[in-house]
Amino acid sequence: MQRRTFLITSAAVSALSLAGLPALAQDGEKLKVGFIYVGPVGDGGWSYQHDQGRKAIEAEYGDRIETTFIESVPEGADAERALTQLALAGNKLIFATSFGFMDAVMATAAKFPDVKFEHATGYKRADNVSTYDARFYEGRAVMGTIAGRMTKSNKIGYIGSFPIPEVIQGINSSFIHAKKVNPDVEMKVVWAYSWFDPAKEADAAAALIAEGVDVILQHTDSTAPLAKAQEAGAIGFGQASDMAAFKPTPRVSSIIDNWAPYYIKRVGAVLDGTWESQGVWLGIGDGEVEIGEITDAVPAEVKAEAEALKDKIAKGEYHPFTGPLKKQDGSDWLAEGQTATDEELSQMNFYVEGITAEIPK
Repeated sequence: MQRRTFLITSAAVSALSLAGLPALAQDGEKLKVGFIYVGPVGDGGWSYQHDQGRKAIEAEYGDRIETTFIESVPEGADAERALTQLALAGNKLIFATSFGFMDAVMATAAKFPDVKFEHATGYKRADNVSTYDARFYEGRAVMGTIAGRMTKSNKIGYIGSFPIPEVIQGINSSFIHAKKVNPDVEMKVVWAYSWFDPAKEADAAAALIAEGVDVILQHTDSTAPLAKAQEAGAIGFGQASDMAAFKPTPRVSSIIDNWAPYYIKRVGAVLDGTWESQGVWLGIGDGEVEIGEITDAVPAEVKAEAEALKDKIAKGEYHPFTGPLKKQDGSDWLAEGQTATDEELSQMNFYVEGITAEIPK
């Protein structure tokens, strides 16, 4: 059963604490599992897909668990209040589903050492804090291949959220693979400075289209860029979820974040007492990053090429960051056949050679 919970004030949280509200369920009670989302569950993208994972654990475990979510939580102090609210309400396992929740997770976990926390896309851990991430850059390689083949103007665009390594990985991977199939391709980058803001995302898409871009990729959460692409006769891709309402065009394929298997596994670990702090980074081969249907708007030979690349990545036969590759300034990065390490990718703060945009400071 779905329960929707909303933010309460810090004063109210203090009052609950003073009232002695238990932080953990007692033996024999349902396992309470909480989620906080940076956007609304109806965003059609990132938060929607995490909520599909929440529904999957309900379907898997039934009456053994009870779930709660708080949506549209700003990153910062509000996140710590939301996490505290969930802990005070007896949630033994809490999923925080946005990079910017990281410091709030660590602060709240220190106050509630008997509550287990899972932080999506972060890198800070503790005895009661795990991290989990998806290799989105693998999906970007497939989307970049389609983009490079499909552009008529030789200009593709990318809407970034924030200039963090995860997003920069995606920009680089998209460009590398567009360039592999189309040496004349250029990439324009516009930053929305938000994970979910349909108005800003639409403006970013419009700015790209005004520069001659006819294929748009995004690392933001709403369907607004696809709607703008539809108006302009451009094409784009579903982000985080399939965004199937825009098939067969402008949405010609998608990157789908499938969090359900991970959520089912981690809830099961709490239920059977085997949960331990860990950090995982899963991709296409693990089933966490999926490529949505490539529609008939894509020529058959391009579809076949993209699917072959997806299969090679899934089998571990190809890494999207394989040399020779140079950095934007022309300095050497990866030699012929050399692949980037996870440590290098997790700290990526540069564009590859050929991207003319600048990364904001």
